[in-house]
Amino acid sequence: MTQFPAESTTPDPPASGRTRRRSRLGALAAGAALALTAALGASVPSAGPATAAPPVPSTDTVSANGHGDVILNLFQWNWKSVAAECTSTIGPEGFGYVQVSPPEEHIRGTAWWTSYQPVSYKIASKLGTREEFKDMAATCKSAGVGVIADTVINHMAGADTGSGTGTGGTNYAVDSFPGVPYGYGDFNDCRSDITNYQDRYQVQNCRLSSLQDLRTGSDYVRTKIADYMNDLLDLGVSGFRIDAAKHIPASDLAAIKSKLTNPDVYWVQEVIGAAGEPIQPSEYLGTGDSFEFDYARELKSRFDGQIKDLRTIGDGKLPSAQAAVFVDNHDTERNGETMNYKWGAKYILANTFMLSWPYGSPSVFSGYKWTDKDAGAPGATATSVPDASCSNEAWTCTQRSREISGMVGFHNAVAGTPVTNWWDDGNNRIAYGRGDKGFVTLNNTGEATTRTYQTSLPAGQYCDVIASSVTECTKKYTVSDAGTFQATVPAYGALALQAATSTSDGTQTPEAGQASFTANVTTVWGQNVYVVGNLPELGSWKPASGVKMSAASYPDWTAKVGLPAGTSFEYKYVKIDENGTVTWESGGNRTATVGADGSVALHDTWRS
Repeated sequence: MTQFPAESTTPDPPASGRTRRRSRLGALAAGAALALTAALGASVPSAGPATAAPPVPSTDTVSANGHGDVILNLFQWNWKSVAAECTSTIGPEGFGYVQVSPPEEHIRGTAWWTSYQPVSYKIASKLGTREEFKDMAATCKSAGVGVIADTVINHMAGADTGSGTGTGGTNYAVDSFPGVPYGYGDFNDCRSDITNYQDRYQVQNCRLSSLQDLRTGSDYVRTKIADYMNDLLDLGVSGFRIDAAKHIPASDLAAIKSKLTNPDVYWVQEVIGAAGEPIQPSEYLGTGDSFEFDYARELKSRFDGQIKDLRTIGDGKLPSAQAAVFVDNHDTERNGETMNYKWGAKYILANTFMLSWPYGSPSVFSGYKWTDKDAGAPGATATSVPDASCSNEAWTCTQRSREISGMVGFHNAVAGTPVTNWWDDGNNRIAYGRGDKGFVTLNNTGEATTRTYQTSLPAGQYCDVIASSVTECTKKYTVSDAGTFQATVPAYGALALQAATSTSDGTQTPEAGQASFTANVTTVWGQNVYVVGNLPELGSWKPASGVKMSAASYPDWTAKVGLPAGTSFEYKYVKIDENGTVTWESGGNRTATVGADGSVALHDTWRS
């Protein structure tokens, strides 16, 4: 359990500003449905069978949080920064996927929405080069993280931009995109902007805020789009977010997907549903998942009202197995449709709920702070974005929050379990279990609350994963033989107890520990650092089989590896160059023991 900082219960809405086409969703649904108990209500039926969600990524990287289907949406992070974050944080924290901003060449400009006005399908955006994108995908895969590419295939750059040169040096003009190539006949006949969202023809054939709408009913256009997406598959992506899918007929998207080298690849479609409109998310479920905007809208309403009603948040929405859920994305955080980072404690509480409740596949959003809704990433120029840095307060770095890290692990641990032992005070305090695997309580009030909670947990000690780090449990609670425990939950705070493996004496201990290694090592170009030891997990003293360390925090090299709790072991550090030459550090073998709680953190300096 931890204290969230108390802030205003209702933030001021964002200031109005000029609107241009932006991708309005930043999440990916990935993974099988999580069961809801019958008492919690049924979902609306699916419009048709969907392709299977991607499996949990296979990896040799061990995370104390496991690996699951949670997606981290790193908005406007460049490819080098995404790669470093996959190794240092995303993989170790147990995220299954990272969603990245559009990689295709686009118009120049510092505003973030320039990324959503493509001029060609070259991998040459202001976020990095083709080689950097490929290296990022490979690095993330090695960390057990799949890459989801945000793809803009409904349109090209706005007609109001006229002519110019893209971020990759390609010239373009109205009705002319030689980098693809597209010409006049490759765009829909309607050359005016959409004015009536009750008119299906307008929504799917006319221009969205001047953006030149592609003729996706054309086999030529479909092939060009498929070629672009196949190129991304070749570069190592695991799936796609389909931007502005609502403006593309579902049958056109199905035809495009059939042309992919992997027609079963997972994708999730941005279809912003609104009551009474002719185009609804359910009609797109035949080829993949769809974002459930009403989920995010309801989160905002409940956390600004009464969270007791969150118990029925899945009712009347898309089927859980095909719903991508989120607290906010890069559009909704700016237009006031949902909560955003400015909500402070309540924003964290909403993410806590999303990651603990069995509806949909969750996405955590991480962007940057803003006052101007059009402003690009910190330090952005017309053709580049500097490296993201979580030491720079301008970046929100939601994924680095202890609460989020803990709840990603909780989500992975309780997958597939039903909701049990629901309790609420009729207002803004709730609690519920996830079978015999976990228990959560949220306090959406300005006062602490103390009470005894009834759970379905076996008797024993449990870690409060919200108050603890991935590698160290700093707050424990004891559940009685009757399944009860007492706790004080602070104002705008939460608590999440997570089960592990029960020992013969009833205490809860981890199934496997995690050793965290940090070594200060100076290297030359081409050298890598490995930790090697006497355990099989450390390569059994074979350098090439040891654990490769990350240089993301150079000269500090870091690595994490799962080791059995209570195990004593010996280890040393080695350098291996491009030719395979091994250099051992001097001195005797180092020794350490994994703690009984399943963790050990080691900080060393290379011995010359």
